[in-house]
Amino acid sequence: MTDVAVPSESALRRALRRARDGVTLDRTEAEVLLHARGEHLDDLVTTASRVRDAGLEAVGRPGVVTYSKKVFIPLTRLCRDRCHYCTFATVPGRLPAPFLSPDEVLDIARRGAAMGCKEALFTLGDRPEDRWDAAREWLEAAGYPDTLSYVRAMAIRVLEETGLLPHLNPGVLSWTDLQRLKPVAPSMGMMLETTSTDLWAKPGGPHYGSPDKEPAVRLRVLEDAGRSAVPFTTGILIGIGETLADRVESIFAIRQVARRYGGVQEVIVQNFRAKPDTAMRGMPDAEAEELAATVAVARVVLGPKARIQAPPNLIGGEFGLLLRAGIDDWGGVSPLTPDHVNPERPWPQIEALAEQTAAAGFRLAERLTIYPEYVLKGEPWLDPRLRAHVDALADPETGLAVEDAPPVGRPWQEPEVALTASGRTDLHTTIDTEGRTADRRDDFDSVYGDWDELRTQVHPGTGPATGGGGTARPEFLTALRHAEHHPTALSDEDALVLLSAGPGAEIEALAALADGFREEAVGDEVTYVVTRNINFTNVCYTGCRFCAFAQRRTDADAYTLSLEQVGQRAEQAWAVGATEVCMQGGIHPDLPGTAYFDIAAEVKKRAPGLHVHAFSPMEVVNGAGRTNLSIRDWLSAARDAGVDSLPGTAAEILDDEVRWVLTKGKLPTSAWVDVVTTAHDLGIPTTSTMMYGHVDTPAHWVAHLKLIGSLQDRTGGFSEFVLLPFVHTNAPLYLAGIARPGPTRLENRAVHALARILLHGRIRNIQTSWVKLGDEGVVEVLNGGINDLGGTLMEETISRMAGSDNGSYKTIADLEALAALAGRPARQRTTTYGEVPEERRTTALAHDGVWRPNLLPVVETGPPQTG
Repeated sequence: MTDVAVPSESALRRALRRARDGVTLDRTEAEVLLHARGEHLDDLVTTASRVRDAGLEAVGRPGVVTYSKKVFIPLTRLCRDRCHYCTFATVPGRLPAPFLSPDEVLDIARRGAAMGCKEALFTLGDRPEDRWDAAREWLEAAGYPDTLSYVRAMAIRVLEETGLLPHLNPGVLSWTDLQRLKPVAPSMGMMLETTSTDLWAKPGGPHYGSPDKEPAVRLRVLEDAGRSAVPFTTGILIGIGETLADRVESIFAIRQVARRYGGVQEVIVQNFRAKPDTAMRGMPDAEAEELAATVAVARVVLGPKARIQAPPNLIGGEFGLLLRAGIDDWGGVSPLTPDHVNPERPWPQIEALAEQTAAAGFRLAERLTIYPEYVLKGEPWLDPRLRAHVDALADPETGLAVEDAPPVGRPWQEPEVALTASGRTDLHTTIDTEGRTADRRDDFDSVYGDWDELRTQVHPGTGPATGGGGTARPEFLTALRHAEHHPTALSDEDALVLLSAGPGAEIEALAALADGFREEAVGDEVTYVVTRNINFTNVCYTGCRFCAFAQRRTDADAYTLSLEQVGQRAEQAWAVGATEVCMQGGIHPDLPGTAYFDIAAEVKKRAPGLHVHAFSPMEVVNGAGRTNLSIRDWLSAARDAGVDSLPGTAAEILDDEVRWVLTKGKLPTSAWVDVVTTAHDLGIPTTSTMMYGHVDTPAHWVAHLKLIGSLQDRTGGFSEFVLLPFVHTNAPLYLAGIARPGPTRLENRAVHALARILLHGRIRNIQTSWVKLGDEGVVEVLNGGINDLGGTLMEETISRMAGSDNGSYKTIADLEALAALAGRPARQRTTTYGEVPEERRTTALAHDGVWRPNLLPVVETGPPQTG
């Protein structure tokens, strides 16, 4: 370890005093405290103990130190990384087989269950198939496309056949990987180890040559786990060559993730132990006082809510010291299997661990692999497919393990009934008459993460000053000229100048240029589609901070439609001349990945002629993750079930820095791009969208538009681009004082016009949202590059829940009147902008393109009432 100079006595005493007084420490003070020894260490650990004790008191288990009774399942010891201190990873020639077989996995799990274990810790190397032919060939022969698919399958087998709860440590995971694995494991983990880039990047460093040890990659995993509401274990490894400043930075990085997402269930402070036959065999082990000081600093920095562990087999018998330093957990202890990562260090006997804990004044209690706080919170932290497995082993009052509860295998399966009607299923009509019950959910202060931490991620936008009106600025005229001659090659600088158009000459010139491109691309017709929105559920735990539609299943405004009700609404839409249904819903935790297929098939069964425009990229990823299918295979199955095209929603702003402010758990940009490009490759068209005017800047709008244009150049699969101004009124992000109240009228005109310019020759159809802009705003953008009004909708709930006051439907007459106000003819279209069959057009005109209960009989969905 390379250290800075030892701090002065006065600096150490000052830092100790500030810690005692409960003052928030900065990084410099935390680093100073890592030097505490002797009486200074006694002072530090006393403070740390007090912080720990306050946290245990707050969660209702004062004086309780926990552990998990586990078995260790080393699924594979092959790894694509080359960590210079590791004896767990090896080469194929030293193993009887690249992976444990299913029988071997179940044998370990069954023997553990017989001894009262409740956790199955799956530990393995990172993606060994990327490095070792033997691993790749074994997986292929066994029928698994990759290691994670085998992990998922074995976790299910362990759940079903033994009742042990899997805790998965498969290394670096993507956001999509986490979606695949969350339904089969109550918790997961990955050590951060260190944020020191030098230890990874420089030759001779312990992580050199190990792609999965890059600190930024590992921090991204922690963040993605938090966004995905996965109870996640992480920690630091001390004494591998990091500086004390590195160590402090690692603790602060974990604190930031824990505060931002609330998903760090446990922080391990693990001391390095040198092992023979490794490149780091000569490195000295961290001394007991150094470990205690690090634990104590972690406790003070991370605070009372953190659960902090020191592995009891690595501390050299210093149980009392580590308890004084502020730990409240001993981690997993196995009565059956060795610590395969540190095989030379046997676990202590549980009885001996209880004695050592009692000697320090604490009671040892067994917990599950998922910490008690998350057991008690339930959704979204615990997938409903695992609820019965966890409930069988957990005390319902404390969330701790029932120590004598025998693990028993239970089925793990998707719900047999995809959709069952519940809640406020009339919300699509009563939203206009009764409104929503309240402007926010009851869990507003917790479900979206830490609002104060979130505010630190939002930076004031910068861009060219808006023109002041009157004569156009010279730089604006130059940018306009560039746009006229080379619209798709417009520089970012010129695009930003155009977005800064002032009232009067500038915005009118920009709108005129865009409108000229519109006329060149599609003529004068203003198009619209007769469609019905069917939002089949608003139950969702994704945590989108801009969304006022999502509800918990217990909220007053929550609802889920049955398949019968979905089919009924499709029939009603067909009866009034619709050519399309647009279907999207919340990410309901009970919804199996195959439910989307059932929904599409039901519509096709009830109204075969309807075009099914359904399922956002977020829903696609959710469905693929729950079925363990690839995106391609899931989309192919959806197409076979009846899906004809996809809405390109869930895009918001395609910049992850902005996305992670807008949403806690929605898919990252890369996943959105993967879904739409895969759909296009399969011949499934999609729309594309942009929601703007919240915490973004004009620079983000330009980048988003250019990304959409480049994707269209690659695939040609976008049928239209839809602009969605942010509706702020009931949006959580606005209610928390973080987002602005939507874009201005001038910004709406400018961004609609710029979309037409940058996408000219790429995407013919640029659509506006009457729901969000209102009639006056729609007419303005129709005169500035827009050619499409979207649809009649028949029921629009999402924007209405957010506070839009522009109604939940428009008739054909309404839409055609908007076109007339802009001086343009109107034309009804199909989803793909084709001509509408005469029968559909005639029927639509007869009903004005809207289903009304008084025009059609309501189909009863239940048995007739008697008496």
